[in-house]
Amino acid sequence: MTEPTAPRERLDEHAPVFVISVAAQLAGLHPQTLRQYDRIGLVTPGRAPGRGRRYSARDVAVLREVQRLSQDEGVSLAGIKRILELEHEVDVLRARVAQLGDALERSRDSAGGARRVFAAGPSGEVFTVLPGRRPARSSLDGGALVVWRPLS
Repeated sequence: MTEPTAPRERLDEHAPVFVISVAAQLAGLHPQTLRQYDRIGLVTPGRAPGRGRRYSARDVAVLREVQRLSQDEGVSLAGIKRILELEHEVDVLRARVAQLGDALERSRDSAGGARRVFAAGPSGEVFTVLPGRRPARSSLDGGALVVWRPLS
C-alpha cells in the first residue's frame, strides 16, 4: 500500500510561469498574437530575468476571454481593452467595499454593537445624536430631520 501524499499546494493564478509558446497553446492563439496583445496593453505578462514574457494562469484566462469576445461577439480590440479595464475597476471597487464592510463590522464589534446615528440640519451641518432620540429643535432650526441607516 502506498502512503497518502500530502495535498498539493494550489498554484497562484497570478504567478508568471508559462513561456509564450505554452501560453499561446493554452489560449488557442498564435504566439505573435500574444506579442501584439502585449504591445497594445490587452494582456501584460510578467517578465523573466532575461526579459522573456511569462504568463500566469490568470493571463491565459484573459487571453481566452479576449479570443471569445473578438471571435464570437465581434468586439474590436479597443472595445475589449475598455471592457477589461472596466472589469478590473469593478474588481478593485468590490475589494474596497469588502474592506469597508469588514472595517464597519470591526467597529461595531468594538463598540459593543452600538450604531451611530447622524442628523443633518437645513444648512447641511451633520451631527451625532443618540440612538432612539431626536436632536434638540434648536439644532435643527425648525428644519427636517434626516436619519441615515446603513443596510444590515
